[in-house]
Amino acid sequence: MNTKKMAATALAAALGVSTLAACGGGSSSGDSGGSDGSGGSGGTKSKTVTLVTHESFAVSEKVLKDFTRSSGYTVKILKSGDAGEALNKEILTKGSPQGDVFFGVDNTLLSRALDNGLFTPYEAKGLDAVSDEVQLDAGEHRVTPVDTGDICVNYDKKYFADRKLAPPRTFDDLVEPAYKDLLVVENAATSSPGLGFLLGTVARYGDDGWQDYWKDLKANGVKVVDGWSEAYNEEFSGSAGGQKANGERPLVVSYASSPPVEVLYADPKPAQAPTGVATGTCFRQIEFAGLLTGAKNEEGGKALLDFLVSKAFQEDMPLKMFVNPVLEGAALPGVFTQFGAEIATPPTVAPEKIAKNREQWIQSWSSTVLK
Repeated sequence: MNTKKMAATALAAALGVSTLAACGGGSSSGDSGGSDGSGGSGGTKSKTVTLVTHESFAVSEKVLKDFTRSSGYTVKILKSGDAGEALNKEILTKGSPQGDVFFGVDNTLLSRALDNGLFTPYEAKGLDAVSDEVQLDAGEHRVTPVDTGDICVNYDKKYFADRKLAPPRTFDDLVEPAYKDLLVVENAATSSPGLGFLLGTVARYGDDGWQDYWKDLKANGVKVVDGWSEAYNEEFSGSAGGQKANGERPLVVSYASSPPVEVLYADPKPAQAPTGVATGTCFRQIEFAGLLTGAKNEEGGKALLDFLVSKAFQEDMPLKMFVNPVLEGAALPGVFTQFGAEIATPPTVAPEKIAKNREQWIQSWSSTVLK
């Protein structure tokens, strides 16, 4: 595989190319070993624990084997589509889940999972070393925080340097005439990054101001496409793995971890990342895992949740899924600290407010931007 195609594939897999699709489509599964028990309430106790997750989940083989060695449980990984699709499937099979643990519901969709009673409460070992800020269900422990990621506008450094134009830094900057026709975003109704960016504008401008902001953004030539892959790999001029000959938009909604990926898969490695992050345009995503109600292997599921917040998994995660650990003191790889953007206090929206307003916001956004 050539370098550009490798970078495109890695970015698509690692940076959460998730759409909020309706249920449907196939699923794939990977199994690091076989089962030696029935897994039911009677008979031989199962030593296989099944993790249901989205297509972007990844973990090092050695780390997974170490978990099996220490716990006695073999992990079966069932990938069930993108994040929204995987969650919808679990809602439809509530009470008779496909597996024991679900990983991948984030704060934009958390209320949907909790309102449907998908999870059995369990307080994972090690949560005392996880920041209170990400423990959004701390009172009941129906879900366990596993990682964070920041949805932000990325920019093509060369484009702006060639034109001696400063790249935008904030939401306010994006509506300035200097950046007319430069930004591509994902559809908030079909894309997780698109929804996150919409929520970022809600957090920044409030209930009374976000729609006017999007009217200004539309007047300034924002382009909307269905999902992240199309936006980043086809429309964005700074993507090393662009599938178009030349993407024409030097601004794109992506992730604060996108620049390290561009460096990691470049050959030769550049001294600086070719893309940058507009740090005043970010929204903080938090991903969670939970013990599925009706799980056949509850004890294995609890052990797996403990593992997901362990130092071994938390330190493996950044270069496998390009997200940030929630465990305090977990070391970040050098490529993250050198080329990634640190977002100290990104805006966010309370899950209960998202739950109350999400569908209405999406409808209003669609009416404002797409028509």
